[in-house]
Amino acid sequence: MSSFVPSEFIVPLKLETEEFRLRMLSIDDVDKDFEAVTSSTDHLSKVWPETGWPNGLTLKQNLIDLGWHEKEFQNRTSFAYTMVTLDESKVLGCVYFFPSRKAGYDVEIFMWVRASELARGLDQRLFDVVQSWTASEWPFKNPAYPGRSVSWESWKRLPRS
Repeated sequence: MSSFVPSEFIVPLKLETEEFRLRMLSIDDVDKDFEAVTSSTDHLSKVWPETGWPNGLTLKQNLIDLGWHEKEFQNRTSFAYTMVTLDESKVLGCVYFFPSRKAGYDVEIFMWVRASELARGLDQRLFDVVQSWTASEWPFKNPAYPGRSVSWESWKRLPRS
């Protein structure tokens, strides 16, 4: 199993702002994550068009997904961060770093915030923070933000790496 970050790279365990914390997504987050996802189904279906996620998601399936993300984080093959309030009482969203499947990019970064936070502008603040964090703390040279800095239509047309 190959890592997509250099072996000497120390993966950030968290990022904290005055508003939220990003930390490794784990199975311990299953209930709060499930509530955040299922309260935001319509919004999330637009974040990842054509995937069908999270329609029909069950608590058990969410547990499996979170376990998968946690194991990939431990194996350094992808990195999923939960976005929580500073007191950890509520999941606000997630951020994912995946090896890029598209030519010209070394990482695909996806993120979402719960629908109830959109009107407060949290999605844009998260995007700004993640772009800055990626540039300053991660080893990636050409990050892609599909559906954000690259439209879904353009993304789909890009050749595979």
